[in-house]
Amino acid sequence: MITAHGVELRVGARVLLSEATFRVASGDRIGLVGRNGAGKTTLTKTLAGETQPTGGQIVRGTDIGYLPQDPRTGDLDVLAMDRVLSARGLDKVITKMREAEGEMASADEATQTAAMERYPKLEARFLAAGGYAAESEAQIITANLGLDDRVLAQPLGTLSGGQRRRIELARILFSGVETLLLDEPTNHLDADSIIWLRDYLKAYNGGFIVISHDVDLLRATVNKVFHLDANRGELDQYNMGWDTYLEQRETDERRRRRERANAEKKAGTLLAQAEKMRAKATKATAAQNMIKRAEKMLGGLENERAADRVAKLRFPTPAPCGRTPLTASGLSKAYGSQEVFAGVDLAIDRGSRVVILGFNGAGKTTLLRILAGVEAPDTGEVEPGHGLKLGYYAQEHDTLDMDATVVENLRHAAPDLTDTQVRSVLGSFLFSGDDAEKPANVLSGGEKTRLALATIVVSGANVLLLDEPTNNLDPASRAEILGALKTYEGAVVMVTHDDGAVEALEPERVLLLPDGDEDLWNDSYQELVSLA
Repeated sequence: MITAHGVELRVGARVLLSEATFRVASGDRIGLVGRNGAGKTTLTKTLAGETQPTGGQIVRGTDIGYLPQDPRTGDLDVLAMDRVLSARGLDKVITKMREAEGEMASADEATQTAAMERYPKLEARFLAAGGYAAESEAQIITANLGLDDRVLAQPLGTLSGGQRRRIELARILFSGVETLLLDEPTNHLDADSIIWLRDYLKAYNGGFIVISHDVDLLRATVNKVFHLDANRGELDQYNMGWDTYLEQRETDERRRRRERANAEKKAGTLLAQAEKMRAKATKATAAQNMIKRAEKMLGGLENERAADRVAKLRFPTPAPCGRTPLTASGLSKAYGSQEVFAGVDLAIDRGSRVVILGFNGAGKTTLLRILAGVEAPDTGEVEPGHGLKLGYYAQEHDTLDMDATVVENLRHAAPDLTDTQVRSVLGSFLFSGDDAEKPANVLSGGEKTRLALATIVVSGANVLLLDEPTNNLDPASRAEILGALKTYEGAVVMVTHDDGAVEALEPERVLLLPDGDEDLWNDSYQELVSLA
């Protein structure tokens, strides 16, 4: 259980949350919603104990499983399956059991005897922690999250960002803790895994808070909704499911508007009467009392919900370039003995639109990193054509300097812009005042996405490499990106699980990984997008 009393959150002078009191108990399945930058990620980090509230108190009665948007924890040399098993301490016991098993086959009698004496104690610890049933449970969870034995046998450092995140999700679900805090858990999941996760959360016996822009997930799983209003800095709490919440929220807003209109009308009448009476000394006290009554009447009203601001996004007018600004031939990549892909050829013509499809772990992100020059291929080469200007959006926000501020990141991307122009661009992406001075490492996933896109907007790029550009975005911001994709005149190479993003792009070609086969786009590929 988590109990929060009078919690206040601030970023600089900006109040994200004002004196919120609530609890997360067993059976509470809470959807935490609000626009990008409202403070949802900050609130879950605070509930998890990773940061402290500005004011108020948070009491944690049980262990908490926290899935951040960008999990970068864990020893990169640890095997993926061992990372999952570590949630219950099974990884160390299993490793010692494996060592003892090896030593029991030793030719050295003393080594063999010591291992045989040690093994029963290790097995007893293993069984006390759940034993073979727990190991089987971990395998069921990982399989349903699309993690096969090949991936689970690899060190974390060799996995893609999407695979790493699914390992962390599996670890948290396997941990058996009573309370979960999940920040965008469906990112990097294919359609089958999302359906499985919905069913898992629907049946979860403990309590959880989930941040998600997946409306189907919220509709299927939550029985309470917390709406963090970015304009009012307040947490509206609804003890109901998703569809009922949507109706009730609009009903509440109509009530607020009606109450405000009535109060303003009455207060206006009182103030007008007071103004007439103030001129007479004998009625000055009565006039002052009327003014106080009017102020009290207006001061007791609930704040109306203001319309959420939305980033205004337009991709850059592409700089002039040759007919084929980017060519790749014979590309291959392997991590250790694990081949990711081989023999990939690709020619990106001016203004062309290409979608890269493949199951998780097929090398989609790796290929974009190679095309962007961030990573080198094992074989083959990438050849820039005449006038090439690349704009690269990385799903893990690797293009951002996390130690630099928002302003500094944009200045690095466009050093020729004046300070006024920098501030203007950031303002259109909803970074103003103190928000523009925040270091990038404290931004939410949605804010990092907006900042990364802002650096592309000022780049003048004629080829965009986009890796899951709609992840972490609220519906309004996602709609802005899709609209920008439709109107962009340059070339686009995109990796996405988002059907709507592919529809907006209207691709001409598809590249299938890991085989590297290329084909003209047709509607039969559309159903593969969410499955990939």
